[in-house]
Amino acid sequence: MKKRTLSFIAALALSAAALTGCGNASAKNSSEDSVKIAYLPITHALPVLEEAEELEKENGLKVELVKFGSWPELLDALNTGKVDGASVLIELAMKSRQEGVGIKAVALGHHDGNVVIVSNDINDGADLKGKTFAIPHRQSSHNILLNEVLEKSGLTVDDINVTELAPTEMPSALASGQIDGYCVAEPFGAMGVATGAGKVLYTSEELWEDSVCCGLVLTDKFIENEADKAKSFVESYKKAGAALDTETAKQTAEKYFKQSSDVLDISLQWISFDDLGISEETYTLLTDKVKKYGLSDNPPTYEEFVKNDF
Repeated sequence: MKKRTLSFIAALALSAAALTGCGNASAKNSSEDSVKIAYLPITHALPVLEEAEELEKENGLKVELVKFGSWPELLDALNTGKVDGASVLIELAMKSRQEGVGIKAVALGHHDGNVVIVSNDINDGADLKGKTFAIPHRQSSHNILLNEVLEKSGLTVDDINVTELAPTEMPSALASGQIDGYCVAEPFGAMGVATGAGKVLYTSEELWEDSVCCGLVLTDKFIENEADKAKSFVESYKKAGAALDTETAKQTAEKYFKQSSDVLDISLQWISFDDLGISEETYTLLTDKVKKYGLSDNPPTYEEFVKNDF
């Protein structure tokens, strides 16, 4: 895979303040009646945000939300046990599990909800040959979706320049001509459309029906030591997802994100949050794509990584 000299870690660090509005949140151990969950301010994390206010009302369990500005920062907190769980790119969590970190996926974050955005002069996938395309991380469904576009167009990653770039930088990078397209968590795809910098070449369901992207993971320690709390949290999370129709999702997003109404309206057309359980069939298809496109040769099995029996 060709890469330009843009540094993913440096770009994310530079954009963290803009994304979070503050520095990295403190991640102390959870209090007795709480669960500490890490997230990035993206629409893919809306079930966690929706749940946070409702769970304490229902049974007194407080969801302590810990906002991060980059995936590396969030992963560090998750992998070192500073939080009890996270809404995270599922491929990143799979890689952590593969490397021995004690975490399990307990639910999906959403269904579909990603788009391939390109500059206005690109009309099909074949036009990407020789162009520069940005993804947020190699371990991501955005990388998989890019590979699906290229395969559909008779190209491979060797035919384009792939760069890892901070999500917040992608719309402006497209507008300035620094990149020719990107695929990333929402609402940053919608931002590119709303500003007129680019257009949608494909929605995720056109490339990978009912695609998987972000997931909810919990640490093994939390699951084992706080079984009742973990059960209540996961049940409430799935209930919150089912309640997120377009209107409710927008209301929740407006509470947590500094995005225009137009951007949210565009973004929420592409995503759904119902039925967030992880089936073995869904996970098997994901692992097949992870192996096919070189994200991992040995991803964790369903039994090793997914917990559905709460």
